[in-house]
Amino acid sequence: MAAKITFFQVGNGDMTLLRLADARVTTILTDINIRAAADDTDDDTPDVANALRKRLMSDKDGRPFVDAFMLSHPDQDHCRGLIKHFWLGDPTNYPDDNLDQGEKRILIRELWSSPLIFRRRSKNHTLCKDATAFDKEARRRVEYWRTYRSASSGNRILIMGEDSDRKTDDLSPIVIKTGTKFSRIDGEDYSTFFTAHLLAPTPHDDDEDLEAQLSKNESSVVMNMEISQSMFSTSKTRFLSGGDAAVFIWERMWDRYGDTPEVLEYDVLLAPHHCSWRTLSYDSWSEKGEDAKLNDDARNALGQARNGATIVSSSKEIVDDDVDPPNIRAKREYRAILKDVDGWFGNTGDLKDEAVLEFTVESGGKVKRLPIAAALAGSVTSSVAAVAAPRAGIHK
Repeated sequence: MAAKITFFQVGNGDMTLLRLADARVTTILTDINIRAAADDTDDDTPDVANALRKRLMSDKDGRPFVDAFMLSHPDQDHCRGLIKHFWLGDPTNYPDDNLDQGEKRILIRELWSSPLIFRRRSKNHTLCKDATAFDKEARRRVEYWRTYRSASSGNRILIMGEDSDRKTDDLSPIVIKTGTKFSRIDGEDYSTFFTAHLLAPTPHDDDEDLEAQLSKNESSVVMNMEISQSMFSTSKTRFLSGGDAAVFIWERMWDRYGDTPEVLEYDVLLAPHHCSWRTLSYDSWSEKGEDAKLNDDARNALGQARNGATIVSSSKEIVDDDVDPPNIRAKREYRAILKDVDGWFGNTGDLKDEAVLEFTVESGGKVKRLPIAAALAGSVTSSVAAVAAPRAGIHK
């Protein structure tokens, strides 16, 4: 099966599924935002939970699963629906029960979590129930590894970035250091199909005031992933994802990688913070409007689009008003970036009644948006899947 990238229509929130081109269709889910309206059969909000399940495999015990689930940061619009739709706990205790709609909870074979995102968020913000549950599950898996010095599927965790004050020094086999690459998913090497470069978060610098840094929206996991079209492919599609990372982080990215901009190059970019202006500027859009100053360094960091690149805004429909996010001027900046590389900008909020915006990974790093018929034919299960409206052709 071809490698695919699926963006779910979740309003101002993130929910992205990667399916690799290996024989068993390995899956990586980044963030979820399954709203109550999406679970209501009497509501016309797209049923993204159902759309997700139709793209997942089940194990020999009939449990649907994702091979890895990464939370970019613990805001509610990035983890909503976790408790209801996912099994949290030792897989041996997985219950033989169903949700109200008759669906089993999704098993997470490996959790990808950063201790810094919880340290920074809990310092200044109260965590929602789903975020608290994720944190508890991450801690359970860490303690499991500390006890047994190994773990099997359903108990595994990879820690994204070192914690401050050397708190993760004894966990080095399961820690991915910021600035390094990895290809390990649920204990297996997937370097033929997938490699990820972890770019953030990082512990605070010694010369920075920790309290000041904790107040900044810099805690999101930022990752540039390379996805192969097939096991024989030499070209890779690069997918850059940064959660809600704000202008401070992207400014720092350019300071760090400006001399090696290829680190930030992408074929697909998930516009940070749902196409927010605060990703590109320190100035408030509602207060300054068109007088708000663009931050050149942040723009440069997010401007490393390769030829034919695609940028997706996971947000509500973008209109010309004072709302941020999504923001009309941020959209204009992204479209300007793409104009120079003959790229395409898409918004999940434009999907109307459809649940997903879905792409296949093509040769040369490009992606192709799936029309309805093609997406149904390529479904993991035999069930009918809700997919994006037709827009065929490779973005070149």
